[in-house]
Amino acid sequence: MIESIVPEQDTTASAAELISRLGPRAIVLVGLMGAGKTSVGKRIAAKLHLPFIDADAEIEKAADATIPEIFAQHGEAYFRDGERRVIRRLLDGNPKVLATGGGAFMNEETRAAILEGAVSIWLRAELDVLMARVRKRANRPLLQTADPEATMRRLMTERDPIYSLANVHILSRDVTHEIVADETIEALLAHLAAESPAQESRPTDDDR
Repeated sequence: MIESIVPEQDTTASAAELISRLGPRAIVLVGLMGAGKTSVGKRIAAKLHLPFIDADAEIEKAADATIPEIFAQHGEAYFRDGERRVIRRLLDGNPKVLATGGGAFMNEETRAAILEGAVSIWLRAELDVLMARVRKRANRPLLQTADPEATMRRLMTERDPIYSLANVHILSRDVTHEIVADETIEALLAHLAAESPAQESRPTDDDR
């Protein structure tokens, strides 16, 4: 769901430069549940004056059901298919900040669309941080197991190598989301600035 966010003062004077370098691409946050994608994403969007969209909220709106209900009634495969279609629709060539569910980047088609049409940021967190956060909410379908911590550890083993394909890596830890958002913006600007030399070095018609 697109949220109306009151713009805050720019984190740095480089915010305008970042938006210029970003162009029509979205900023897509990936990572495990509890990494802070929604909380950090909202703050990044406010600082950059961009719309914020939570992919899970969009999926629930399209299905007219909560994610736990979708899992219970139709299964994970059905949910993943809907997730793939919703994220593809949201990557529409308009800049925004998009927070995705933990499994979205695992889908090969979704991952390719994100890597092609967006700048991806992996919010990485240690197991103890993730567990402390996810225990505060009971609506995590994948953690409805006898040993949620073992399940989370397995998910980290399976998913972290895929998350590492994201363009930018940020450690989400036990500090304020504001700090993580500021660090993400700085790292994002550095990544976008590093793209320019390669683009500018391409020969022009006058050089040929």
